[in-house]
Amino acid sequence: MKTRAIILAGGEGTRLGVLTSKRAKPAVPFAGKYRIIDFALSNCVNSNLFDLFLIAQYRPHSLIEHIGAGGPWDLNRDFTGGVRIYTPYRSPTADWFVGTADAIQQNFSFVKRGSPDTILILSGDHVYSMDYRPMIEFHEQSGADITLAAIVVPLEEAPRYGILGIGEDGQVTSFVEKPEQPPSNLANMGIYLFKLDVLNQLLWEDHLEKNSSHDFGKDILPKAVHDDRYKVFAYPYHGYWMDVGTVRSYWQAHMDLLSERPAFNLFDRSWIIHTRTEERPPVKIHNGGIVEDSLICDGCVIEAGAVVRSSVLSPGVVVRSGALIEQSIVLTDVNVGEGAILKQCIVDKRVRLGEKVRVGSQNADEPRIAMIGRNSIIPGGAVIQAGAMIGTDVIESDFSDLEIKTGEYLLTRRLPNEI
Repeated sequence: MKTRAIILAGGEGTRLGVLTSKRAKPAVPFAGKYRIIDFALSNCVNSNLFDLFLIAQYRPHSLIEHIGAGGPWDLNRDFTGGVRIYTPYRSPTADWFVGTADAIQQNFSFVKRGSPDTILILSGDHVYSMDYRPMIEFHEQSGADITLAAIVVPLEEAPRYGILGIGEDGQVTSFVEKPEQPPSNLANMGIYLFKLDVLNQLLWEDHLEKNSSHDFGKDILPKAVHDDRYKVFAYPYHGYWMDVGTVRSYWQAHMDLLSERPAFNLFDRSWIIHTRTEERPPVKIHNGGIVEDSLICDGCVIEAGAVVRSSVLSPGVVVRSGALIEQSIVLTDVNVGEGAILKQCIVDKRVRLGEKVRVGSQNADEPRIAMIGRNSIIPGGAVIQAGAMIGTDVIESDFSDLEIKTGEYLLTRRLPNEI
């Protein structure tokens, strides 16, 4: 059976705050070394699926640059599959993608080329390792028209997801998208298998429906579940899976990597997460520098007296003497000044933090994450409280007050041509 994979990577990701102000959600860095998109791409090639389409829309530049011709994933193939990236275009019959279903509908002439038997649809913003081959086999043996991967989530988190009801045979009996009062905690993972002709029929009918939002979770799947023409089954998944679409879940997925027995294993050599990386020198930890329970990437420098605990440092981060970083995610080429304290925060690329800056919460139970957008310069002595946010390209003169309180969002006052 010939399967073609489609990765939906056009998400704007507004819930990730400054991390997605200048990049698509799947292009957001993860675990110091990767981009979020690397997990879906690597799952495909590790499952021996080498015929991939990637559909992008919002700020796709860094995503396209990262993937390139697909070499790191062995996807730089011309005639036997490979990865192809599609973006929207304006014409009398086409426009910006309205929803996930519309994104595939507008590209369906490419999707059906070569007549694949099944279409595997994936989200480009989830962190997990999954072999898709057993799901494909389940789909074929059950005679399903549509198969949805499903996972049990904590009931308090269920309103974030599409929630499934299933019969004893595993057939889906109900599908409710993001219910306020979820009837169960069996969640849709955003991983779908469709027979090609079934997908074609459903997309076309949805395209003709003027009141549709043209989304799989809101429109396509609830309709298919209640349509007697189609058999829709749930495929149970029991491994680690995280939708990193919120600041808290993005932070939590990093913390999950740092325990003594991590819920998600990046070091499994039988299931390598492939990515594109640049060459950096080795990590340098000065005499008296302390690193505990952390992931530290190439090119980092930890000076004497600096302490890094339960954190993830991307390539090129410099932690000056006396600085403390705890339970934080620090992206590429950040410079942390002497005596600075970072706790439960996310700092984007190329940020410069002055001496004795305080960022984030001093309370381990504080649920809100402080964030600093890339290229920003934080003046010495500034205090960025838990849940506060600094935008991209902020400079010292943008601070009218050195204390940014919880819930505040500081943006640069400069014009775009001044940045």
